[in-house]
Amino acid sequence: MSATLGLLVAAILVEVAATTNLARTDGFRDPLWSVAVLSGYAVSLWMLSVVVRSMPVSVAYALWSGLGTAAVALVGVTVLGESWDLVKTGALLLIVVGVVVLNLHGTH
Repeated sequence: MSATLGLLVAAILVEVAATTNLARTDGFRDPLWSVAVLSGYAVSLWMLSVVVRSMPVSVAYALWSGLGTAAVALVGVTVLGESWDLVKTGALLLIVVGVVVLNLHGTH
């Protein structure tokens, strides 16, 4: 795995961790969790800004946002006890397909 791809994966994981803990901020009334979540977003965006030095922003952002969204949905179901149904499955598959198509198009 290249350094750029590794940094992008790290950016996605940090963003997913921040989003997963968003409810703990209690509407940003809990200072500790608010700082942790906002710091996570800041670090993730910083890493994404480094990634786009050597990867097209359209591809990097599609991966970051699409895979992040899918990962948060999976964490919601497996860790946070959220519901899972056919509509969610289809929507996530559309996101993944969109990311794949953008990546394939970006490589030409």
